[in-house]
Amino acid sequence: METTFPRLLLQHAAQRPADPAMREKEYGIWQTHSWAAMAQLVEQLACGLHEAGLAAGEHMVVVGANRPRLYATMLAVQSLGAIPVPLYQDAAAAEYVFPIHNAEVRFAFAEDQEQVDKLLEIREQCPRLAAIYYDDPRGLRNYGEPGLKSLDSLVAVGAGYAQKNPSFFRSQVENARPDDVAAMFYTSGTTGNPKGVVHSHRTLLDRANAGAQFDKLTHREEVLAYMPPAWIGQNIFSYAQWLCCGYVVNCPESSATVMIDLKEIGPTYYFAPPRVFEALLTTVMIRMEDAGWLKRKMFHAFMNLAKRVGPALMDRKAVGMGDRLLYGLGNVLAYGPLRNNLGFSRVRVGYTAGEAIGPDLFTFYRSIGINLKQLYGSTETAVFVCLQPDDQAKADTVGIPISGVEIKVADNGEILVRSGGLLKEYYKNPAATAEVLTADGWYHTSDAGFLDAQGHLKIIDRVKDVGRIHGGANDGALFAPKYVENKLKFFPYIKEAVAYGDGRERVCAMINIDFAAVGNWAERRNLPYAGYTDLAQKPEVYALIKDCVEKVNADLAADERLAGSQVSRFLVLHKELDADDGELTRTNKVRRGFIAEKYQLLVDALYGGKAEQYIETQVKFEDGRSGSVNATLRIVDTKIFAPVKVAA
Repeated sequence: METTFPRLLLQHAAQRPADPAMREKEYGIWQTHSWAAMAQLVEQLACGLHEAGLAAGEHMVVVGANRPRLYATMLAVQSLGAIPVPLYQDAAAAEYVFPIHNAEVRFAFAEDQEQVDKLLEIREQCPRLAAIYYDDPRGLRNYGEPGLKSLDSLVAVGAGYAQKNPSFFRSQVENARPDDVAAMFYTSGTTGNPKGVVHSHRTLLDRANAGAQFDKLTHREEVLAYMPPAWIGQNIFSYAQWLCCGYVVNCPESSATVMIDLKEIGPTYYFAPPRVFEALLTTVMIRMEDAGWLKRKMFHAFMNLAKRVGPALMDRKAVGMGDRLLYGLGNVLAYGPLRNNLGFSRVRVGYTAGEAIGPDLFTFYRSIGINLKQLYGSTETAVFVCLQPDDQAKADTVGIPISGVEIKVADNGEILVRSGGLLKEYYKNPAATAEVLTADGWYHTSDAGFLDAQGHLKIIDRVKDVGRIHGGANDGALFAPKYVENKLKFFPYIKEAVAYGDGRERVCAMINIDFAAVGNWAERRNLPYAGYTDLAQKPEVYALIKDCVEKVNADLAADERLAGSQVSRFLVLHKELDADDGELTRTNKVRRGFIAEKYQLLVDALYGGKAEQYIETQVKFEDGRSGSVNATLRIVDTKIFAPVKVAA
């Protein structure tokens, strides 16, 4: 697209100034911000930042949840030719040091006292950081730090400058070019320091527009913005496509009210990573377990029907009249109320991405009439590479290459991508850039996969993670850990799983129980427990998880290529995997290598045939304190099933 983000804002403000651009829930009431009001706020912020000394080409850090004033700040920064750098609001202060140093940041936006405190904590390590502007003043009245000012004061200064220089803002917006740098996103840094992914207006808007055309998005869509703005997935859906299409972005009051806000808004276009859909399903299953026997029986009967015929109906395939009528009844009694309870009654297009979703989880949502589809992309590709057409949503693929995308598969199985949405570079890291971008414009995704006969892309795992079983009855068998982990996580009782097996005779797994789901299960059985660690090691809980693992093994046995990936032994971890402890990325992806090193004692016990293993682990608490958790973990063998022979 031959335009920029600020130009699109002014275009919407001119065409329909009074229409809602964003809504924000405050004190339980939705507040609407029109396109005209957003444009005025952006102008005032841009003028204020110009007066403060923010120059073209500089970076400004933005830390906070989805808020109209956060997005307005990003637009203001871009209007001046400067570059917003969103950072994760739930990150520890120390995690901000590298990006602030790397990008030579002088200016920062902080949503509230929590974010201000973190920036002030690292200020001695980041001497360039001169100005911090906060949005929410609560708790900050008595702060006297130099350079700490409210966003309101910046707006006031900007309003005065705009009044004296009425043509300044628009001239700045017109000076910007599509190939100018628009934003920088830091990768999660699963190995080493995070890398700054540099994107231009052109790359981000090219992919945002391609995705909008694919699903026929219009300005009438309603979107709920609740994931971190630092994640490019959220940034594309609630920022880039927002400005491409002109639809309404709704910002929840807090993370605690997301489910309530979701039901109130009833989005038509919805996006979430698999873990959100897993959590929603877990909530549903917990509630059903607490229901009366008649309601439970009816629910499971209708869900069995939905699993059998629902996906076919979504894909517009032929279904018998009897099943169609029964499904219609189920829609009235079960599926419709369930969609409404989840907040999905108006969803026209729903997407999941960020990591692979379990096939059973994916099928569940489509079976109850939710048009959930998968997409494939990354920070470096501006998200949109492959999307699934409405009637071709497969559980085991991530869709077809959309307009402007070329895909090829390298000899080692790695997916290579070429499109108009590729990163310009990794900031100040030419060596890393050269590793992923070829001279003729192909991007190395590091994902292993292939295109099936219908042109759909199937991702197996990360290239570096796909392995082989070595020795034993399954010698040479393919091992795809993420595929195994996703199948385990479909069960509401399993929150996280980490599977190992590459170069070994068998597959073993470490599992996190879902504390809410298993706690509810235990309470209904009058099983007492004193916290996560105690509950996780109950023999009854091990029996529950063993049943889940063996069901996964039975499923894997039916897959000729992955039958050797069945889990032979497992243990339930004594603590939840946590990003603050380095075990997960900020987008909640498992850092498998780090976990293997940290819990080498447990890995050795799993493969050494031990029945139990004592371990003590250092942890960080939410209030910043450190402590330790210790337990003697049980290790359990599971049933392995003979591979199922498929008839010729």
